[in-house]
Amino acid sequence: MKGAMRFRFWLEIGMATITGFLFVVTIIWRDWIEMVFHVSLDNGNGSLEWLTVVVLLAVTITLSVLARYEWLRAKTAMSTPGPGQA
Repeated sequence: MKGAMRFRFWLEIGMATITGFLFVVTIIWRDWIEMVFHVSLDNGNGSLEWLTVVVLLAVTITLSVLARYEWLRAKTAMSTPGPGQA
């Protein structure tokens, strides 16, 4: 099954993992963006952090659904007999 996966699946899984990790980090440690980039775009009121949380969650869910679609596509392709096979 691993060989039947397209590069797209691995890219989606990798990006979903990264965005999921950043989602958790942002929930736990909200000021990391300001500390890493040394800028406060929201003047410290926290709206940027909450927007980041919502966007990261949406992207993580979307990438996970797309990866699941790829997984099911590969699973179906492996179980379906090819031409000339019966």
